Amino acid sequence: MSEGGVLQFGPSKDHRPDVPQVKVMQAVVDPLGMPLATDGVSGERADAPLSIPCIARVQHSLGRNGLWFVGDCKMAAHDTRTCIALAGAYSLCPLPQVQLAEGELDEALERVWSGEQALTSGLREPQPGKPALIAQGYEREVPMSVEVDGKRQEWTERRLVVHSVRHARAAEAARRSRVAKAKGQVEALNRRGRGRQRFADVEMLRQAANEIVQRHRVEAFLWLRYDHYPTTRQVRAYRDRPAYVKEDRQATVEARVDEEALEVAVRRLGWRVYSTNQPLEQLSLEQAVLAYRRASLVERSLGRLKGRPLSLRPMYVQRDDYATGLIRLLSIALRVLTLLECVVRRQLAADGATLAGLYAGNVKRETARPTAERLLEAFQEVTLTVVEGVHRVYRYLTALSPLQERILELLGFSSRVYTRLCMVSHEPL
Repeated sequence: MSEGGVLQFGPSKDHRPDVPQVKVMQAVVDPLGMPLATDGVSGERADAPLSIPCIARVQHSLGRNGLWFVGDCKMAAHDTRTCIALAGAYSLCPLPQVQLAEGELDEALERVWSGEQALTSGLREPQPGKPALIAQGYEREVPMSVEVDGKRQEWTERRLVVHSVRHARAAEAARRSRVAKAKGQVEALNRRGRGRQRFADVEMLRQAANEIVQRHRVEAFLWLRYDHYPTTRQVRAYRDRPAYVKEDRQATVEARVDEEALEVAVRRLGWRVYSTNQPLEQLSLEQAVLAYRRASLVERSLGRLKGRPLSLRPMYVQRDDYATGLIRLLSIALRVLTLLECVVRRQLAADGATLAGLYAGNVKRETARPTAERLLEAFQEVTLTVVEGVHRVYRYLTALSPLQERILELLGFSSRVYTRLCMVSHEPL
């Protein structure tokens, strides 16, 4: 393994710190999801600085100004946002707490809760005529500046304070569930019975209760009060031993939910600050929310690369150049998958049609947005049979099904692409 190569030990999201890691940085185009740039870097490198070279590659390859980059909080580093703004491009990303001024989020939320700041609602229509509220928030402008080569460069960032309704509801349900589970498990420590541990010492009981509270991450929402008192129990006679009364000491714990602290924490759930330097006339708050939600395109692209169907992980290579070559090769395959899926979906949308027969066990199920994986699975039963006779070789190719012919049609291919592989069964290819 070469020093400073691609394969290096680093933090592992797969919980394998014992093996070398490789990080893959990717930029995809919206809404196609086509990878524009794929970089493999050494596994010990931090995430934040990786965005700048990847963004520079995209700008150089496209040769255009005014590109819009949407990323997660790893792209929110001050240097990255500055680099994008100075290059004449635009960014949109959520700001982690370290990128906010001290008390900035508290001040922003207080303006809402006090009624000083009105909120703009972002609506989405899951079904025609049935709008659903997905987010609400407001924005304010923050002046930005940096000195480059002795010259002061200035621009304006819009800080979008956004409350995601669905995320808030899900997070509230999860938090209340954790509190309830922790409270129940703590109270279960007081129960006596066969197979249950008895706590005669308060310190042992406190340790067990704290482990439960910390495991559920609810330290701020539970009050624990401990008590210690003597108990007696009757011990039956056995053979020559007479019955007697045994004195013990019992430690107990009482758990109460701090409702006030819980309500304060729940009130903050779902709120996030986003940053963008794109003007309001080009990007409204509602458009920004919807655009960031489409950022899952990158996660889906990386998921395909890392897992099925391309299966970069696990990587059974030892040399850095092999690892780099494998990543680049699979990135080409990822582009093919993306194009295949896009062409079929676009043609179905143009025809106002759907495709049936892709789902095993439910051949009548239709979809207008088939995945590339399911489209390819429709061809998995295709076989080429070769029989070698004494004087000649016979070849037989499975006939195309109506579904397979339809997929080729949607892709703009003639069925001859397939049938010409073996036009005459007794002639070799």
